[in-house]
Amino acid sequence: MSEHNFSRRIFLLGSAAGLAGCSTVPSLKRMGYKSPNEKLNCAAIGAGGKGESDIGPCKGENVVALCDPDWRQAARSFRNFPDAKKYKDFREMLDKEKTLDAVTVSTPDNVHAVAAMACIKRGLHVYVQKPLTHDIYEARMLKEAARKYGVATQMGNQGHSEEGIRVCCELIWAGAIGNVREVHAWTNRPIWPQGIPNMLDAEPIPEDDEGKPSIDWDVWLGPAPYRPFNHAYAPFNWRGWYDFGCGALGDMACHILDAPNWALMLSGGPTSVECIKIEGRNKQTFPNKSIIKFEFPARGSMCALDLYWYDGGLLPPRPADIPEDVRLGEGDNGSLFIGDKGYLTTGTYAGGTRLLPKELDDAWKGKAPKVLTRAPGNNHHQDWLRACKGGEPAGSNFDYAAPYTEWILAGSISTRFEGKLEYNAEKMRFTNNKEANQYVKRQYRKGWSLNM
Repeated sequence: MSEHNFSRRIFLLGSAAGLAGCSTVPSLKRMGYKSPNEKLNCAAIGAGGKGESDIGPCKGENVVALCDPDWRQAARSFRNFPDAKKYKDFREMLDKEKTLDAVTVSTPDNVHAVAAMACIKRGLHVYVQKPLTHDIYEARMLKEAARKYGVATQMGNQGHSEEGIRVCCELIWAGAIGNVREVHAWTNRPIWPQGIPNMLDAEPIPEDDEGKPSIDWDVWLGPAPYRPFNHAYAPFNWRGWYDFGCGALGDMACHILDAPNWALMLSGGPTSVECIKIEGRNKQTFPNKSIIKFEFPARGSMCALDLYWYDGGLLPPRPADIPEDVRLGEGDNGSLFIGDKGYLTTGTYAGGTRLLPKELDDAWKGKAPKVLTRAPGNNHHQDWLRACKGGEPAGSNFDYAAPYTEWILAGSISTRFEGKLEYNAEKMRFTNNKEANQYVKRQYRKGWSLNM
């Protein structure tokens, strides 16, 4: 079989698996899908910070409601959409706004799943920031709910809609670097405090201009265990705390590991994960630095793979045959695929994809067959909005994003333990460490649930 036919066969098999849950799509036009020329009624859960840039691309639609427990953070979105109704609790918004079609979810990680599920159960399309969920179980439940209710979904790993990741996949599938047995990926995150062993002292919640609390702290906490307000949790530094975020891995792996996940078909999950180096392990926050090793089994015609993740500024060893003046990835963020015939390196969003050495890159310029369709305008939000109106499923829909998120979160769990965690991805279970399984599915605070 030629390399072209082989790579196309790999692509088609991968696409069939990725869209297995989308068989209901053709019938959805009878369930409220709008024509491409008709405007959607959109809302935001989390309208400040990243939420501003997620609801912003919906300006060509009808943005009818904005929700954020901290109205100070949402102020610019309120100004951008002055006619939108304002809420602090998304549960109230969803109960009152009966005409919604689509919702962006851009909260801290611990609220992603309960907010998205509340939308999905109402038949609303959802765009959910990365990582898709805080827990492995939540990712599985969102995937199943999206299939059950037939909604259009997208995770906010925007590089998935760009050209670089497609070039990466096509080069790998065409055999440009041969069998890939090892991948190294790295980031300069965290750029927020981690390695903090204790809860922070209680502080008064800041007041707004009317002398009232400026943030609804109970709603901000969502399903997380109660703790008093401290400005070092919100609005920004929540990502490093186990109760709220998923650390550097949760923040950046959904971008940097997207190319390995897609190109090397890793959605079946690893057989083991191990935090092999760590600085600052504690019970409250993610560490200051870590190196995590994932072991993936053989997948079809692809060989077994060891994948290494480095954060906190740690870097992988440079292969001896790559000169020091050759930049890997983007420098402080990126990935390196090690193949039998050479190397491939990409940046944060798989931009700057290129082969090494340069002679290999020159030899493959324009040679890999373009077997992947391109997203409209390489625009991640427009890819989702098109799907909301009955178009093709978005590229990082939950059939793709949920299994991907699951194995990344297995890596997050590994930072809590010493030694290798053997993992059964299908059953979402660590088979050699019962204690680790408590973090697969957490207990929610009263008043919050994930029921379908």
